[in-house]
Amino acid sequence: MKFVWKYVVILALLAVAPFFVLPPFLTHIGVMIGIYTTLALSMNLMLRIGQISFAHGAFMGLGAYGSALMMMRLDLPFTVAFLAAALGVALLALLVGSLFLRIRGVYFVLLTFAFGEIIVLTFIEWVSLFGGSGGLPGVPPPSLFGYAIGSREGFYLLSLGLAAFAFALVRTIYGTELGAVITSLDEDEALTRSLGIDSRRYRLLTFCVSAFLAGMGGALYGHYLTLVTPEDYGFWVPVNLVMMNVIGGIAQPIGAVLGALLLVPLPELLRDAKQYQMLLYGIVLILFLLFMPDGMHGLFSKLKGHLARRELSR
Repeated sequence: MKFVWKYVVILALLAVAPFFVLPPFLTHIGVMIGIYTTLALSMNLMLRIGQISFAHGAFMGLGAYGSALMMMRLDLPFTVAFLAAALGVALLALLVGSLFLRIRGVYFVLLTFAFGEIIVLTFIEWVSLFGGSGGLPGVPPPSLFGYAIGSREGFYLLSLGLAAFAFALVRTIYGTELGAVITSLDEDEALTRSLGIDSRRYRLLTFCVSAFLAGMGGALYGHYLTLVTPEDYGFWVPVNLVMMNVIGGIAQPIGAVLGALLLVPLPELLRDAKQYQMLLYGIVLILFLLFMPDGMHGLFSKLKGHLARRELSR
């Protein structure tokens, strides 16, 4: 219970920050961190079963286009469009996942990469529905309880709430029997199968939950920018999500949060040196892989353990 209250206090402090502390620019960074935390957590689920999904950019885009189109063309309220888009992405993941998850390793990566590229090309070529390369401008703002949310502070609270939901969901999953099975699929799938567990069904369930979170993150991203374009959902989206998890630490969901906190602000901080962004990303990734393979969370855990041992030795 004390552990839960710690997160409640942190969440409350973060919620009031933009109204008393954060300037508008940092509030924008906070919105993006919240959205990408949700997306990084969705990738964390896949990494826990030993798979890297390059379809997550497409899932993010489908969530964004789906929610925007349902509000613009069907005049659905935000909550309905938002949830329907995410559920639609999860349903698509269920359909394609039953085929994709038959293979593993680099072949799965290539297959999901090809799927993601097909989806992005569909966004570009189906101009009448998706608007082509120019995308969909004028995406309406979210509306909750009759109030339209158009301010950065409002989007900050939405993104924070979504990130908290995603974190609580993933952390709860890892703490249940389902989480134990998910972890065992990467560590020793043969042993898991010998216990009579249908590993493919659990992989498919993980893939669908992961896609659902990616769809929600993409939907909020589209409403925040008020513009949905294909270039925002390509190859670099899943690459960045994997990097966030590697740098933050794959073993625990808090690692995805730490990775998003570190990597999301970098493009804004390096806006005047945009040509060096990928170089810096590469250097950071190499340093973490060489010297901190367990990520930031692993480093903090080791430091905490070291301090605890020092206290006991006194």
